[in-house]
Amino acid sequence: MSKAVKKNVAIQKVEQLSSDIFSMYLVDASIANQAKAGQFISLYSQDGSNLLPRPISICEIDQEEGTIRLVFRVVGKGTKEFSKLQAGDTIAAMGPLGNGFTLEGQKAILIGGGIGIPPMLELAKQLHAKGVEVQAVLGYRDALFLNDEFEQYGKVYISTEDGSVGTKGNVIDAIKEHGLMADMIYACGPNPMLRGVKAYAMEQNIRAQISLEEKMACGIGACLACVCKSKEKDAHSHVHNKRICKDGPVFYCEEVEL
Repeated sequence: MSKAVKKNVAIQKVEQLSSDIFSMYLVDASIANQAKAGQFISLYSQDGSNLLPRPISICEIDQEEGTIRLVFRVVGKGTKEFSKLQAGDTIAAMGPLGNGFTLEGQKAILIGGGIGIPPMLELAKQLHAKGVEVQAVLGYRDALFLNDEFEQYGKVYISTEDGSVGTKGNVIDAIKEHGLMADMIYACGPNPMLRGVKAYAMEQNIRAQISLEEKMACGIGACLACVCKSKEKDAHSHVHNKRICKDGPVFYCEEVEL
């Protein structure tokens, strides 16, 4: 894979999915051709005071059209700026970055929590294309988004904290309520959720790949700002750390401590 470089990329469209969730389509054939499910793109603000890029997971890849889709939550000045961009604008971007998911298994549970839901959509699409049975378990705190789009690739189960839709509770509660079984679990979401997923996977003796969410600085493994504890020593820093942006964000659950 060729090395990712920072460049200006054309925006095809930006859509609002909920009060604070936005969808952005970028046009760049080289990024689309290299991208894998689970990787991310770093987007740069036009505001010179916002030096660090914002890492955003790839939601969908269309190699024929040469486009990638990013779905993000507005949480600060940078993402607020991105949400106001329009078709025809350009944005400085670098990617694809990180290591994505490894496609394996015959029957999979895909778990997404909050803004960890978007990267699971491309994974669902690719697994479905390989003939893998997909079961998507999506956890929401409030408004739903993307859930309808998962339905074309497999059965969708929803959990909400207040029980307004689907199972009341978390994603593990939904898995247990519906008696879901699999030979592979894929998950992305906040660390408390991933801790629960790891414990469940090890208890059930199911292999699991988890994508860690972490604030990043450089996005290319140089600054060591986004390390996590690992089982093995890192060849770069020679300590029990993994760089989430470079070694991950996807790991097998037994590789990292949460």
